Amino acid sequence: MNDKIESIKRTALAEIEKAEDVQALESVRVKYLGRKSELTEVLKGLKDMSAEDKKEIGQLANVVKQEIEAAILQKEAQMKEKESAELDVKEKLDVTYPGKKSAVGHIHPLTKTRYEVEDIFRSMGFFIAEGREVEDEFHNFDALNIPASHPARDMWDTFWFTDGNLLRTHTSPMQVRFMEENKPPFRILVPGRTFRYENSDATHESNFHQVEGLMVDESGKITVANFKSVIAEFMKGLFGKELEIRLRPSYFPFVEPGFEIDVACPYCNNKGCRICKQTGWIEILGAGMVNQKVFMAVGLEEGKYEGFAFGVGLDRIAMIKRGVNDIRLFYGNDLRFLEQF
Repeated sequence: MNDKIESIKRTALAEIEKAEDVQALESVRVKYLGRKSELTEVLKGLKDMSAEDKKEIGQLANVVKQEIEAAILQKEAQMKEKESAELDVKEKLDVTYPGKKSAVGHIHPLTKTRYEVEDIFRSMGFFIAEGREVEDEFHNFDALNIPASHPARDMWDTFWFTDGNLLRTHTSPMQVRFMEENKPPFRILVPGRTFRYENSDATHESNFHQVEGLMVDESGKITVANFKSVIAEFMKGLFGKELEIRLRPSYFPFVEPGFEIDVACPYCNNKGCRICKQTGWIEILGAGMVNQKVFMAVGLEEGKYEGFAFGVGLDRIAMIKRGVNDIRLFYGNDLRFLEQF
């Protein structure tokens, strides 16, 4: 029996040494220390032996069992140490190696243009006012001298709701709302999204952005000359240089007189190029002196106040400034386009 136990020991230790992974080592443990192993059977048979044999064989069997257990633990520790060393080599971090830069987002070109415009007008003392996108008929049309029967309503292709409200067609309604709650003098700038039922093409979208400006004071204190100087300063801040501007007569129901403003093309200096369609001029915004009917609609005394208002397409400014020839590119979410800015 002693020889059998020694044989089990030698075979077990040899197989433990040959084991190459944890699974193989576990198989050896089950084979030599499990409930059905030869060594366990020897220990179970002690009850049938004499007291002298039981003591001698039992002691030897337990010693061998402990040696096998110790050998398994030692082999397991060696495996873990080897695995850890291999992992260190595999996942070694070179702190001197340049790291990978994460992709970082940036401000959309339209938002960037809006911030630039706001900064220019803040420097001239304008207050930035936020208007609502869902408007009512009175603020969007009636108070701006565009009653339901007025043919000028055809200029605005309106999205109507069933309750009579609408998606604002311009940022001008905020003029009315601001004057309802604030008395002149004041100067405000109203940026925001506007909506019109238009077919999408290179220069038109159903959702676009506008910037509305309004400056009001007592009669005689604000003239067209004041407006022209403000716009000249705006163009200088926008394009980084002084540009000639010109006023052309035009019609808008909420201003009288009304005019279109052209700016000398900043790319060709009035000589004619692709951007200005060879004219040397770029139409930039519509404006005029506030119609007295607008003042009366908000409860201000007729003739007591004067001021100018203007509206400019933020998308158009972005297209001109950044050399973009299709407004739809701003809304297409094509990263190849957006990453240029």
